[in-house]
Amino acid sequence: MSWIKTISYHQAEPDLKKIYDRVKGPDNNVDNVLLVHSLRPHTLIGHMTLYKNVLHNTNNTLPKWYLEAIGVFVSFLNQCDYCIQHHFAGFKRLFIGKQNADDFMIAVTHDKLNSFFDAPYNDGFAYAKKLTLYNQEITQSDFIKLRHAGFTDGEILEINQVTSYFNYVNRTVNGLGVIIEGDIPGLSPNNSEDPNNWTHE
Repeated sequence: MSWIKTISYHQAEPDLKKIYDRVKGPDNNVDNVLLVHSLRPHTLIGHMTLYKNVLHNTNNTLPKWYLEAIGVFVSFLNQCDYCIQHHFAGFKRLFIGKQNADDFMIAVTHDKLNSFFDAPYNDGFAYAKKLTLYNQEITQSDFIKLRHAGFTDGEILEINQVTSYFNYVNRTVNGLGVIIEGDIPGLSPNNSEDPNNWTHE
């Protein structure tokens, strides 16, 4: 599951199991990206609080499929296959009826997102790429470009936070050798109305 020791749901002491009960999916499955926090459960709480509010909160105004798409894109840039698999599955579920989701993945891997999305979405991807690979080069002009593309300041914050979150989790996964074996890709805490509901469905 990872290069460090983890504590499974069935091995967990009561306090850790209470946290697991909040994040588990079917058959008490806990994603490996969450199990990897088991030696320091307080970081699992921090991770889930950030994740739920950045990606699955009803106060976000950008489409959830777009936020998931940014996550897939950032994970590709960081070569984090674990997060690509999980969040592409989530993206596909949300993108039904719009375009072919598989074409999105082809566009990501061939650096042709401009052929898949129109403005302003492409400008958001460009900002996410720069924030991921060249963050020290970002200037106020990048922000102004996003605003001119049609994003509100709050939506720019959403793109910034989703990009920053995925850079965090990609480095957690890659840095600790987390693998997808045993996970159910695409599960997520879909009750966006309740920030305290972390159940993966």
